[in-house]
Amino acid sequence: MDAELRQLNKNIKMREDQLARITPKFTELRAEEEGMSARLKISEQRVSELYAKQGRGQQFRSKEERDVWIKKESKALSSTIVTKEDQLRALRDEVVQLRQRLAQLDTATQERNAYLEERRQAMDQANKAHVDLKKQRDDLTNSRKEVWREEDAMKQTIQSSKEELNRVERNLRGTVNKSVNAGLEAVRRIIEEKKLEGVYGPLIENLECDEKFFTAVEVTAGSRLFHVIVDNDKTATTILQHMNRQKLSGEVTFMPLNRMNMKETTYPDSADVIPMIKRLNFNPMFRPVMLSVFGKTLICRTMEVSSQFSQSSNLDCITLAGDQVSRRGAMTGGFYDPRRSRMDAQRCKAQLVSRMEADQFAMDKIVKRLGELDGQITEVLGNLQRIETQQVQLRESYDREKVNVRGLVKEQQTLSKTVNTKEAIITADAAELKGLNSTLQSFSAEVGTDLLSQLDPNDQSELAELTVLVDNVRAEMRECISQRSQLEKEKNEVENELSTNLCRRRDELHQELDDISVDDRKQQLAEHMSDLRTVVNNLDRAKERVSEVDRQVDDFKKQRQHLRADLEKWIVVEQERRETMDEDSKSMERVANQRTLLLKKKEECMHKIRELGSLPADAFEKYQGIGLKKLFRKLQECNGDLKKYSHVNQKALDQYITFSEQKERLVKRRDELTESYDAIVELMDVLEQRKHEQLEFTFKQVSKYFSEIFKELVVNGIGRLQMVRGDGDTPDGAAAALEALKGVRILVSFSGQSSEMRDMQQLSGGQKSLVALTLIFAIQKCDPAPFYLFDEIDQALDTTHRKAVADKVKQSADKAQFITTTFRPELLDAADKFYGVRFRYKVSTIEEVSRDDAEEFVVEQGEDVQ
Repeated sequence: MDAELRQLNKNIKMREDQLARITPKFTELRAEEEGMSARLKISEQRVSELYAKQGRGQQFRSKEERDVWIKKESKALSSTIVTKEDQLRALRDEVVQLRQRLAQLDTATQERNAYLEERRQAMDQANKAHVDLKKQRDDLTNSRKEVWREEDAMKQTIQSSKEELNRVERNLRGTVNKSVNAGLEAVRRIIEEKKLEGVYGPLIENLECDEKFFTAVEVTAGSRLFHVIVDNDKTATTILQHMNRQKLSGEVTFMPLNRMNMKETTYPDSADVIPMIKRLNFNPMFRPVMLSVFGKTLICRTMEVSSQFSQSSNLDCITLAGDQVSRRGAMTGGFYDPRRSRMDAQRCKAQLVSRMEADQFAMDKIVKRLGELDGQITEVLGNLQRIETQQVQLRESYDREKVNVRGLVKEQQTLSKTVNTKEAIITADAAELKGLNSTLQSFSAEVGTDLLSQLDPNDQSELAELTVLVDNVRAEMRECISQRSQLEKEKNEVENELSTNLCRRRDELHQELDDISVDDRKQQLAEHMSDLRTVVNNLDRAKERVSEVDRQVDDFKKQRQHLRADLEKWIVVEQERRETMDEDSKSMERVANQRTLLLKKKEECMHKIRELGSLPADAFEKYQGIGLKKLFRKLQECNGDLKKYSHVNQKALDQYITFSEQKERLVKRRDELTESYDAIVELMDVLEQRKHEQLEFTFKQVSKYFSEIFKELVVNGIGRLQMVRGDGDTPDGAAAALEALKGVRILVSFSGQSSEMRDMQQLSGGQKSLVALTLIFAIQKCDPAPFYLFDEIDQALDTTHRKAVADKVKQSADKAQFITTTFRPELLDAADKFYGVRFRYKVSTIEEVSRDDAEEFVVEQGEDVQ
């Protein structure tokens, strides 16, 4: 655009120079042409006057007639001259006014241009401020993005730590029984709710030691690792009271510091033993607790050393592997899985908690930084919006003023053309006025002269000169017009090219450049450069992150390769172990087979020994020193002798002993069963008695309430319940009494006379309904239910009894909920809420209605029934 503007300015300069060369000559030729035209017009007018004067001899008959005509023409000509002079003055005044207006427009244009320059400077300042704010916004936004990334990374880290902490806590809880876990959780809950002080947590959370002592410490402390340390026994009592009050389950043991009065122990001085308490790190205020748990324990190199010092020092000794020798002489030990170490889990938990606290602190700082950045960005955005509004206002005012300036310039151009046109008219009118004055003078000179048919010599000489002058002027004028036309054509071409092409394009470029300058190209360039630097910085950071990620990927690949190599090595080891285990299993199978055979042989030998019957007490000792051959010969002799007694039952003694023992056991079992039977029969009698008593008590309650409620529902009514028993005398015993019962009889009287008592078969349908409701209310009063559902219970009742039932329902509604359906108005008076059930479009719908709607519905239904 700048290059095009420079080329346009160059072309315009060249055309303007060309126009500057043409315009003076053209102006000179036009002035010369106008002068020639005026001279030619005056000369031709004079020639015309002379010819007219020459022809007046033929036109008029006398001198007087001519003078009269001349005077008449002079008078008309004078009038025309006066009119022309007035017009000329008016034109000159108008030209003066137009020039004054042009001066005013020029002043206004200069003022408007100055105002435009002020607007442009204000817009440049606003644009500069806008660019600075945008740069500040972008910097703050990029900073916030970085902080966001840090926040996301920190959230992932905290989440990973939480998951790891939950896993470690699950593993730690898995090493303790459920009751202890529940107790510790209850203690934590009470501390959080009641804000108790003086609770320091379990013992395991208040000590630290080197990893190699973990097993020894765990074995020594045992379950005491999860005993809770408190400042005094009052705090422990308060926690237990809260647990009991809230009915919290669990088991917890407290260690009050005020009750721990342990004395310091003197330890042996030897390189083979270490006092365990000296390898523990803890708060000095917990030393009494630590002395009570670890003060009597030594860590020894070997079990032999442990045995030696446990006897000599009267202290418990333990090895690093967890093998323990008590000072009382007991030895315990075995394999302890380090993967289930409580101390290791607690150490991991403490590390994770510490790391989470540090991460949370960093997270809080990040959140605070984000809040600050958000506030700064909000402030910058507010300033940016205000600057943009100011830019819009400045731009609108700038555009309006620019349009006004263009209008003023256009008006100046129009007035300039008008002034030029008016001046040309003034010049022509002045020449015409001069000719009229000349004609008037010739008329004045002709008045009073003789009327001649020919011109006098002077006039003839003047006419000849004028004729020659007219011809010469016309020739010169033709030449001047030709030159002027050529210059005018060339001038018009240059002016047209300037006005319609070059200047217009230059104005367009200036407009565009003005628009661009308004937006400040330098500031735009600076803004784009800033954006470019930001993008480059972001790209560099992204490349750095990609490089870092690539390095991490390479590290992970190397780690994976190492792990794969280790995995392959362990797979080989596993295969070797499996082969060894297979060989061992085969060996064990062979040993098992041999064992089975030996057991079988042993069983056969034992069977043979049992077949021998009872042996003398000295049978085993008597033949201990005899060889196998002698024993076999002796055995053969004994077998030969036994054949003589083959018809005798050799196991009679054994069988007698066995049967005697079985008899004793059976007799004892029979006595036990007899006692159990007697106890069960006695229990059954007691239960039957209690059942009878409970039944009778319940029946009496229901009967009492039945009588009371029936009297409430029926004025002067009498109602009783009776147990119906079988025929005959009253049986003895509760069981027989219950078996004799056949049912319950209901007797009522609606008139209030006992002689008119009737049972259920003698009552009408409405009376039966009322009696049934009375029984329900009696049972409800004896054993209340949460709610009752009644379906048209008042359908068969008269008005008085419906009102009594409604009052009873309302009275009982304080302790239970009653849901009833009815088509009668009495129950509506006792109801709290009303629901209407309608059948529409083959569907039943229920909706809540008001009391008035319910009463109207009941009235309508009653009319339909009637």
